[in-house]
Formats: sequence, structure tokens, C-alpha cells
Amino acid sequence: MSDYLISCESTADMPLSFYRERNVGYVCFHYEMNGETYTDDIYQTTTPQEFFGKLKAGAQAKTSQVGTGEYVDFWEPYLKEGTDIIHVSLSTGISGTYNSACLAAETLAPKYPDRKIRVIDSLSASAGFGLLVALMADKRDEGMGFDELVAWTEVNKMNVNQWFFVSDLDCLKRGGRVSATSALIATALKICPIMNVNFEGKLIPREKIRTKKKAIVRLVDAMMAHVENGSAYTGRCTISHSDCLDDALEVAHLIEDKIPALKDKIEISDIGGVIGAHTGPGTVALFFMGDTRVD
Repeated sequence: MSDYLISCESTADMPLSFYRERNVGYVCFHYEMNGETYTDDIYQTTTPQEFFGKLKAGAQAKTSQVGTGEYVDFWEPYLKEGTDIIHVSLSTGISGTYNSACLAAETLAPKYPDRKIRVIDSLSASAGFGLLVALMADKRDEGMGFDELVAWTEVNKMNVNQWFFVSDLDCLKRGGRVSATSALIATALKICPIMNVNFEGKLIPREKIRTKKKAIVRLVDAMMAHVENGSAYTGRCTISHSDCLDDALEVAHLIEDKIPALKDKIEISDIGGVIGAHTGPGTVALFFMGDTRVD
């Protein structure tokens, strides 16, 4: 058993079983919908269909990051038991929660001078964030120590490639990420923007693809252009989706045709409430290890 805990946030968009089976801790974000506050609890108190169904019906959703005190409350029992903490946060290009986690670590350090707390900016989101955490858990289980794992993560996090398309621009419009006019035109023309996460951990629009079917193909093309070892890739591959499982499965099947070693090994998960409040329904995101992000 390791003498340190790997923890992250609910925005890693991994299923609840992952945290339980891999001994990974998580702290929950929050969101507000139609004036009521909810915990982003990995769909323990709602379902993806219910959540995205409300968005489709016009519900307004706003999100809030994890507070410093919440990190303190979550970590302190482990520190009392003599367990060190490696915490991975949602990308600073998307949220300020990294700063809250760092402040919590600084708050706890004087009280537990013999313990180590390290906060790492994942520069990732959704199941790309989750993929990085899963790889860290693999290394921990192989016997990698605290300092070595921190160093490994800082180097390899830049190789987590993250591509996705959005087929419903309404939530992006509400969040101010696209203008009302652009959203209207894109919807009329059936445009699905292709985006990825750059080296600063920010969401960057890359292409405008007409029709979702073409966007699905383009997502897989992007993977084949950047994936580690091309068609011989044997690493982790995760897909997250916002209430559009059939689209996610189509992406997975196309990948399996091109990379046979991944057949039946691609992990598919639901986009959680906080990330989903921004992307809206109809989003598919693809994550894998590949080229180092440089732009």
C-alpha cells in the first residue's frame, strides 16, 4: 500500500467505480441550476439524462469551483493518519481551483510539517484529466514513489491530447464563449466546432466542420495524426460524452478499426455536471497520449 494519496476533482469525469477501485480521492465542484445549488457528485443524486434533459429544456446552469476549506476538510484526515497528498487540479486555463488547492496546502503545511502536499495543474479537463489521474494511479501501483510520480506527471501531462466536438452551441452561447449570432448561424448550417486543449490548458477552436457525422470522422483523424506510435498505439484511450452515447460509440468503433490493439479497451464515461454545464448536450471528447502540446 502506498503511503500517499492521489486526489483530484469531480471534473475528471471518471465513473464512481474508478475512484473506489483505484483508491483515488476526489473533491466535488458545485453547480447552480435554475436558482438551486447542487453538488457535482458524479451522478449519485441525478442521472446524465436528467441533467442534460434540463439543459435541453432551457434550464440555466452556472458552476462554482471547490473552496479552499473543502480541500482542507478532505485532506486533513489523511494527513492525520500520516499519508502524504498528491493532488491534481482541473486546468488553470479553465478554472481557478488550482489556486484554492494551493492555498489549502499552504494552510495545512504548518500544522503537519512532516507531511508532503503537492498540487499539480493537470492542464486538462474532463476525461483527459481523468486519463492523467489513471496513469498516475498505474505508476503508483507499480511502486513509483511520491517525488518520482510528481516529476513524472509534470513531464507527461503535456502529452495528454484532448480533442472534442460540440453539436449544440446553446450552452456555449449562454456562457459567452460564442456570440448569439455565431451560434445561430452555426446551428442553421449544422456546424460542429472541433476544439482541443492547448499547451496552456485552454480550450481552443480549431475547425468548423459541417455535420456531426463529419465531425466524428475528423475527431478520429486528429487522433491518428497525433497519437503515440500511430496505429500501433497500446496506451490508454478515453472518451467522454454529454448524453450522446451512440456518437461516442461510433468514435470508439472508428478508432478500433484503425488501432486494433484498442478493441474493447476504450473507456467511455459521462461528462459531469460542471463540464457539461459549459459544453451542453451533444458533446463528444476524445483523449489519448500523443504529441507534446506546443500550441
